[in-house]
Amino acid sequence: MGDKLPSIKLNDEEGNTVDVSTLIGEKGVVFFLYPKADTPGCTNQACGYRDMHDEIAAFGYEVYGLSKDTPTAQQKWKTKKSLTYHLLSDPKSKLIKRLGAFVPPKNTKRSHFIFEKGTGNLIDVAIGVKPAEDPNNVLGFLTEKYS
Repeated sequence: MGDKLPSIKLNDEEGNTVDVSTLIGEKGVVFFLYPKADTPGCTNQACGYRDMHDEIAAFGYEVYGLSKDTPTAQQKWKTKKSLTYHLLSDPKSKLIKRLGAFVPPKNTKRSHFIFEKGTGNLIDVAIGVKPAEDPNNVLGFLTEKYS
């Protein structure tokens, strides 16, 4: 733990370029990774984060979804499921690999990574998570840390 986000540029669902290293500041970041947008398990995980978004934000954390899907696929899914946070597209798995959630030859392990507000240090990692449990586990971690 304690690693910081690398300077990797990805596109969000709107096609905007985002340098992930600049996302940390007064707010921390929760990245949840999923294999493929708009599939049953991924939708379950994403909707859980949507439903807990305000509770996670109350601790000073922003949520970002991350997968290899195109920005267009991410945008369609975001609209279809009324997702309340940005989705990042990592088609070459640059960040996914750096985080340790890449499974050769081209898959992503469902996981989450929490980077601390202020310091930007990696403070929690879970790789190989269950879709329905993952958002609850993140909220539980933040509740324990800040209560």
